[in-house]
Amino acid sequence: MMKNIRNFCIIAHIDHGKSTLADRLLQTTNTIVGKDMQEQVLDNMDLERERGITIKSHAIQMLYTYNNQEYVLNLIDTPGHVDFSYEVSRSIAACEGALLIVDATQGVQSQTISNLYMALDNDLEVIPILNKIDMSSAMPEEVKDQIVDLLGCKREEIIEASGKTGQGVDNILSAIINVIPPPKGSQDAPLQALIFDSVFNSFRGIIAYFRIFNGTIRKGEKVKFFNTKKEYEADEIGILRLGYFPENELKAGNVGYIISGIKTAKEVKVGDTITHLENPCLESIAGFEDVKPMVFAGVYPIDADDYEDLRSSLEKLQLNDASLTFIPESSAALGFGFRCGFLGLLHMEIVQERLDREFDMNVITTVPNVSYKVHTKEEIVDVHNPAGMPDQKFITKIEEPYIKAQIITHTDYFGAIMTLCLEKRGELISQNFLLGNRVEINFHMPLAEIVFDFYDKLKSISKGYASFDYFYSDYRESKLVKLDILLNGEQVDALSALIHVANAVDFGRRICEKLKDLIPRHQFDIAIQAAIGAKIVSRQTIKAFRKDVTAKCYGGDITRKRKLLEKQKKGKKRMKQVGNVEVPQNAFLAVLKLD
Repeated sequence: MMKNIRNFCIIAHIDHGKSTLADRLLQTTNTIVGKDMQEQVLDNMDLERERGITIKSHAIQMLYTYNNQEYVLNLIDTPGHVDFSYEVSRSIAACEGALLIVDATQGVQSQTISNLYMALDNDLEVIPILNKIDMSSAMPEEVKDQIVDLLGCKREEIIEASGKTGQGVDNILSAIINVIPPPKGSQDAPLQALIFDSVFNSFRGIIAYFRIFNGTIRKGEKVKFFNTKKEYEADEIGILRLGYFPENELKAGNVGYIISGIKTAKEVKVGDTITHLENPCLESIAGFEDVKPMVFAGVYPIDADDYEDLRSSLEKLQLNDASLTFIPESSAALGFGFRCGFLGLLHMEIVQERLDREFDMNVITTVPNVSYKVHTKEEIVDVHNPAGMPDQKFITKIEEPYIKAQIITHTDYFGAIMTLCLEKRGELISQNFLLGNRVEINFHMPLAEIVFDFYDKLKSISKGYASFDYFYSDYRESKLVKLDILLNGEQVDALSALIHVANAVDFGRRICEKLKDLIPRHQFDIAIQAAIGAKIVSRQTIKAFRKDVTAKCYGGDITRKRKLLEKQKKGKKRMKQVGNVEVPQNAFLAVLKLD
């Protein structure tokens, strides 16, 4: 019965308690009982539980009886961090309604606003919920004013709730049934199902999660994927609860999974449409916007023989995280690897951690950078990696990506945050004093400046009370130079950086000092140099290990000692010509943490 189905997602800023509230919904509907119950039950990745954040969106079906009728509620819990906003866009595309959760102690924050706009763009019905109402620091009246300003709803429509105590959960469930519309679509039309996620299972192949917009899918039917044109048999279909529950057929409006023995990751594209082979639909469902990576970094296997394993690990990871992009590249210092695109620094850290935990891949990640547009006399080149820069003499100008940054914070930290943004070449657009003692600051900033440590610094100077959100703005011309790091005259391309003229010399000096501490001593002197073009701007020397060759020479003429020292000097020189400088992994990572 389509009129008894409700598909909804939960959207909120990071840490506003959506996973805890999802737990209460699952408990109240008896979807989880007894030993299955644990904190944040939908966050099933170790990483999510350790960090207390949601990284993946998770789908689960609940059954709830209301006014003597049984309703099927399909819930999709989404991440709140700006780096995972692509996950949110996919969940929103599969739903008719959204629960907008706002923390009563924090108020409306930047990600609340951007996720809400995404939901409104997709014509979703929004139910506002004030969470953590039981906390002593809650400000219910102030925060309700903010929600009314933001949504234009009535005050009495805002549901007061607490994920911890379970207060207000029944009101939320009845609002889901009364406010969110049932799915539209026809069960008799040709099949149209949108793939919104997929996972890799080493025994069953690739499992795709879908939402049916039109038609019916039955077990054993021949289906095809609209955009990749691949044909399969639906070996197993079913619904998602805490595990997989097989069904014989699923009709329009439902959310479920399909297993069809797909082995190759490239064949499943999130956002693709599943349809019947015999009676296909005429057009695919408009999926989500294409993902735009913001930060690029090289990922290389520590052992060169693991290159193919790294490729298949990245492909499997991409199934589960469609916002990861990668292309092969090679580096003189690190051999063969991949240039990966990430949505932000947290995303990059999570991918690196997942490669290690889920696929046992040890990787070196190079300094992250952004993509630049380099204008030469003949053409415009997109450069993702400083090593791929054309020669300086051919370059007419370089453009770098700018973002519009929105920071909401307490007025106490206003001055320190302004100073930080201006240090990072930010240009103030506007400042608005919000209700109470909160202020919203808008800046134009180069993306390259926030890639390194901007977020960490912002959190520490505001004692964690600043929320940061950014939107891609445009490309602007900048005075950038390529800074090279040389070890004994050999360029280490993995440490090259494109950097603003004003910061280049200082940055070069700090890298040289850091590398001097991190690279172990060798049997020969190592010269560490930072160069801009042909000009050396900084140098440090790591002294060689010395063996006392004159120890056995006692008494006699000084020329005997000198002869032995000259012999040693020649040996060191020869060693320097053939010796390789070993650069440890932590030297590459240290560049990220330069302070």
